Parts: sequence; C-alpha cells; structure tokens
Amino acid sequence: MKTTPKFLIAGLPEKTQNYEAALEGAGADFKIGFLAEDASGENFPPASPQQFDALLLPGGADIDPALFHQPLNGARNIDRTTDLRQLQTLDAFVRAGKPVLGICKGMQIINIYFGGTLIQHIKTAAAHQSEEGDLIHQTWTAKNSFLYEIYGSCFVTNSAHHQAVGRLGRGLHIIQETTDHVPEAVIHENLPVAAVQWHPERMCMAHSRPDTADGMRLFDAFIRKFLR
Repeated sequence: MKTTPKFLIAGLPEKTQNYEAALEGAGADFKIGFLAEDASGENFPPASPQQFDALLLPGGADIDPALFHQPLNGARNIDRTTDLRQLQTLDAFVRAGKPVLGICKGMQIINIYFGGTLIQHIKTAAAHQSEEGDLIHQTWTAKNSFLYEIYGSCFVTNSAHHQAVGRLGRGLHIIQETTDHVPEAVIHENLPVAAVQWHPERMCMAHSRPDTADGMRLFDAFIRKFLR
C-alpha cells in the first residue's frame, strides 16, 4: 500500500483552507506552520523537514523588496516576518533534498531564494489582478515539461497577482508563460522544486470553474512526479 504523503504548508492557518482542501482531495496529509524561529525563539512547528515528504509554499502578500536588494517600487501589503519564515523553511527543505511546490507568492519566494528578483508591479497588471476576484488568461507551456504532460501546449489558468519573476534564480527554468510573457511556472533543473504563479487550489473541487483547466491535476501530478 502506498503511504499518504505529508506536506508542510508554510503559511498562516487562517489563510490556508483552500490549500488544505486541495491536498486532502489529492490524498495527502498536511500540517501548517514554519520551520523558522520567531522573535520569541519558538518554532512553528518544532519539527524538521525529515518529518514531512514535501513543502507547499502558498500565496500571500507581497515580498519585502529589501530581500532581493531593491528599493520599494510597487510592492504593497508587505509581511516581512512571514517572508523570512518562508525563506528559512524553504532553505531547510532544499538542504534536506525534499520536494517543494510553490503557488503564486510561493513561486516568487522560490525565485528570490535562488538569487532572482521580482518585478514589483508589472505593466500589464490590470490583465492579471482585479479587486473583483480572479481573472483568467491563456498560457503556453514548454514541451517536455511536466505541465505539458498534464495540460498540453496551452491552457487557461486563473490570475491574481500584480508582480512577476524578474531576473530568474539560479537553476530555475521557465516552463509556462502568458501572451504578455509573464512567467507562470518554473522548475529547478536538478532539485525537486516546482512552482506556478496561478492558483490551482481555486481551480478544483468546490472551486472548479468551466473556464479554466482543472487545478487538481497539478497536485496529483506533483505527487506522482516527486513523491511516488
């Protein structure tokens, strides 16, 4: 019998419900927290990467641009404390050789961790983010990528971001883009690290929508590729 994969979701419990539901739908277990120390010296949770099979870095607020050596130039709603906890948690999982899945902000955290930068406010932000809810757009995938194997050469995703990957981090390759050339997914060339800019947890199960692809297929494919 195959064991149930266990993820650590590196986020705040009040903001991770959709990710929890998607992982449950994919047959995975999870715990929520960080492997980083806060100001009081407490761990969230007091654990090590070896107690988990994979890390999920969820979406969230903009990242402090000081963390990629830029002045403030469009970033907003910054939560530096969470940024640092997520970067430290990611570092622990990378050093342990554990698989990592990044979603939206999670993809940007991964890019920064590997030495990349962000565009703090893209010129086409109105086509990617709206106060009314998720937008949608067409995307194209690189051949021979795991996204191509799941969804084919082009498919529609949701969109809820005004920032994007700038200079690409070391070892990362872009495997999905939009018509305006915004990177929508990356994968590391030799580590089990993959990320998407869109929100598959809002494209599946109770959040399934007829105008996008099925986001559950991404979670299933990640588990098959990196955890089976």
